[in-house]
Amino acid sequence: MMLRGRRRQRQRMRRPLLHMVPNLFTILGLCAGLTGLRYGLDGRYDLAVALIVAAAVLDGLDGRAARLLKIQSKLGAELDSLADFFNFGVAPAVLVYLWALQPVRGVGWAIALLFAVCCALRLARFNTEAEDPQRPRWTHHFFTGVPAPAAAGLALTPMIAWFAFGQQLWQSWAMNAATLTIVAILMVSRVPTLSLKRLRLRPDQIVPTLAVAGLAMALLVTEPWLTLSILALLYVASIPVTVLLAARMRREEAVTVAVTGTAPTSETPAVASAPVGSDRDRIVPFEPRQGRP
Repeated sequence: MMLRGRRRQRQRMRRPLLHMVPNLFTILGLCAGLTGLRYGLDGRYDLAVALIVAAAVLDGLDGRAARLLKIQSKLGAELDSLADFFNFGVAPAVLVYLWALQPVRGVGWAIALLFAVCCALRLARFNTEAEDPQRPRWTHHFFTGVPAPAAAGLALTPMIAWFAFGQQLWQSWAMNAATLTIVAILMVSRVPTLSLKRLRLRPDQIVPTLAVAGLAMALLVTEPWLTLSILALLYVASIPVTVLLAARMRREEAVTVAVTGTAPTSETPAVASAPVGSDRDRIVPFEPRQGRP
């Protein structure tokens, strides 16, 4: 009877092979980042950047697969953070150093180290804050600072523009040093940035959105470097918008605290910023955050 009970317990502990899909995406993304760095060491920067972009796509797929399959494991979270640190912290910093910062040697390497260290700090802060139930409401709708995949794309933007336009200006060590430094600071800052995971569309917006997405994919296939450059510019332009939206949420939280005496959480609604007692008073619901980043 005891042996039969142990056998049943081992069978219950087994997991379907499907549960490995998110981690397989993560490992595949890590392999893409490692291979991209290898191509960078060989001077084949176009293939290196393409593989880092592929790693970013796979990073989004592993989180989506984990949420769809309702699989959230400590192993998966730690593996995802380690892969992100290499793919979006170490690899872009080394590529930019090899491509543009070698003329200034020690200074260039110090800037590359700054970028990688800020990426590690950003990921560590995200992991600790994700478990905090008392986070401000706006952090459930926006990223705090530039996320690691977006930071890697911004760091590589001068190189991508060089692929698209060919001018040697983009390979200037001063421009790339400034870009790496600014992006590194944005990673560890408290600036709210865009998070598409919480974006919701009305039924009448679905078809136009699909049309725009189809156009973007077509441009990405025919003119990949130009399209990536435009996407980087659009992302930078979105930062002031997210800052304003987050500021409005902070004001709504302040009104809620003044009215109820308690701060709203992700499970409780927030009072809109209309004057108390007016016809515009209403409850604005927010959905709780789900899944991994």
